[in-house]
Amino acid sequence: MRKLFLLFAFCLTMGLAQASPITGLLERIDPGASGKFKIELQRGDTDFFELDQAGNKVVVRGNNYVSIATGIHWYLKYHAGIHLSWNCMKAPLPDVLPPVSRKERHETALHDRYYLNYCTHSYSMAFWDWARWEQEIDWMALHGINLPLALVGADTVWRNVLLKLGYTKDEANAFIAGPAFQAWWLMNNLEGWGGPNSDQWYEDRVALQKKILKRMREYGIRPVLPGYSGMLPHDAKEKLGVNVTDPGLWNGFHRPAFLQPTDERFQEIASLYYKEMNRLFGKADYYCMDPSHEGGSVKGVDLEATGRAIRDAMKRNNPKAVWVVQAWGANPRPQMLKGVPQGDMLVLDLYSESRPQWGDPSSSWYRKNGFDGHEWLYCMLLNYGGNVGLHGKMAHVIDGFYKAKESPFGTTLRGVGLTPEGIENNPVMYELVTELPWREARFTKDEWLAGYLKARYGKADARVLEAWTLLSNTIYACPDGSTQQGTHESVLCARPSLQAYQVSTWSEMSDYYEPMDIIRAAGILLEHAEEFRGNNNFEYDLVDIVRQAVAEKGRLVYPVVVSAFKAGDKELFAAASRRFLDLILLQDKLLATRPEFKVGQWIERARSLGHTPEEKDRYEWNARVQITTWGNRVTADDGGLRDYAHKEWNGLLRDFYYMRWKTYFDGLARQLEGEAPQAIDFYALEEAWTLQHNAYSAAPEGDVLDTAREVYEEIAR
Repeated sequence: MRKLFLLFAFCLTMGLAQASPITGLLERIDPGASGKFKIELQRGDTDFFELDQAGNKVVVRGNNYVSIATGIHWYLKYHAGIHLSWNCMKAPLPDVLPPVSRKERHETALHDRYYLNYCTHSYSMAFWDWARWEQEIDWMALHGINLPLALVGADTVWRNVLLKLGYTKDEANAFIAGPAFQAWWLMNNLEGWGGPNSDQWYEDRVALQKKILKRMREYGIRPVLPGYSGMLPHDAKEKLGVNVTDPGLWNGFHRPAFLQPTDERFQEIASLYYKEMNRLFGKADYYCMDPSHEGGSVKGVDLEATGRAIRDAMKRNNPKAVWVVQAWGANPRPQMLKGVPQGDMLVLDLYSESRPQWGDPSSSWYRKNGFDGHEWLYCMLLNYGGNVGLHGKMAHVIDGFYKAKESPFGTTLRGVGLTPEGIENNPVMYELVTELPWREARFTKDEWLAGYLKARYGKADARVLEAWTLLSNTIYACPDGSTQQGTHESVLCARPSLQAYQVSTWSEMSDYYEPMDIIRAAGILLEHAEEFRGNNNFEYDLVDIVRQAVAEKGRLVYPVVVSAFKAGDKELFAAASRRFLDLILLQDKLLATRPEFKVGQWIERARSLGHTPEEKDRYEWNARVQITTWGNRVTADDGGLRDYAHKEWNGLLRDFYYMRWKTYFDGLARQLEGEAPQAIDFYALEEAWTLQHNAYSAAPEGDVLDTAREVYEEIAR
């Protein structure tokens, strides 16, 4: 009997070991890797991980699977010289891992590490399949993320709710946005743009979200699901007989209606919504809701009652639930905060690195009382529109975190967050923020950067450090008080004019570094590139930095083009404009060497989700429109949305940006010859590209190092 019991216990233990998500994680990194580690799950009152040694196996202990995964990543980086990043989540591990010579422990009292912005789900994730999502969830666990925004499948919840409220399928589809624009629909900014979606789309999203949530919950990651905050279709008053307000326009788009919290049907509709969400995806302990986002009118709305009604509906669904809200602009309104008891809300200080609202008096979005006692997270936004470009406030992000932590508002600080509009860029900055909770003592940018580079490239190199130090003191040293929205945008991507500077409408960018410093840093890296041939991380960074150098060269050539035209110098204008156009083609050739920088990958992913030719074309149209015109003629031009999500991508550069500038320069050349060409209808040119279906390759083309060297030699002359 005792033998049977021991056998049962052994089988149960083995079964639990096999079921551990850490085993799957390690096997996806490198088949056989799980046998090289000893994983120990231990109880703990705080999040921690320990690195230790047992024989020839590395021991990783932690109080939960996310802590353990974080410990594995820390070991790989700082003991084995292996950095897993968006550009590569697999790595061959040595047969015998480098031993941990002395037990190492890291712990944090910052229990919440948040990830994602509504916009990320559209700018980066709109067309991801399960394979890509599985990789991203592994990335989350390895970087200590335990509280991510999980929006997939919300469209199906809404469709089903609307059908139960009496809307037809066509009416529901007219409300729900298409794949590339659902973030702004869920933030109450627009209706229907990019749709309609097929029945199969909704089925696929439910299946995908169930896989996503299952894996997150296996890790112990707590998903943040979209809750109900009063959004309804614009015709809800006529259709449902409810009391709604009109929040107005968002950049030319009509916003959905807002159901007054005092309406007797508010709790009924909210209950219907949560019931459907629970049926499809189960209950969550965190729900995100952002009423009146980005300038939505609150005229005639009792904000305190609104906060109370939204909170009550959520609590009725799950008494343990917490409302997650974005601090962006005027939101969350102080009056609305009054209706929510402390402990029931977690505020994301979405743009802590540039416009903190937690109580920093130096901020342009200063809130004297912070978030009125509600718990909050120190977040870095960094990226807007998924734009490509080196950018950051490396030293300031570190100092700002400790400033917040040590301030009187530090008592309600629950953790950190990554809230970019687009990901798969600037890995150095996201790596930095995810390490902040696990570092006990204040540290400097320079000491951290040296360790990061050794981990990222597998070895230390003085010249590589010199190049990156130059970058960290220039393009990654955006002034503390700057509020520019992300990277210094490339003039190569701007809609042509004689006053071209920023690309998107709200950039607020300024010249805070010298272009030649970036070109010089690229040259230093190329001097030692052969020593890193085949190193995936180095080659990705090299392409990205040389790409930036080409963009900087464009900033230097463009004024020559303008000056030559204004001076009437036809010969100089012809040479300078040709030089400018050649830079676009050089950048296009360089970026063809990496799939991460190819429009073909974006479009291929979009088309792959379709089941019919019609679906594939619809998703491709979504993909093309988002990164160019964004909206229709009114919302693109008058609303200012065009080029907001511009990308320095192979294929897009030669067929879209080159086309625009070539058309414009040809017109200027005719003017220099005394002709009077017609004004260019840029929107018509741009829309034509969005309607095409020409194929773009997603596969890399050419040798990275050779092409980077060739391109650099061209821009250095």
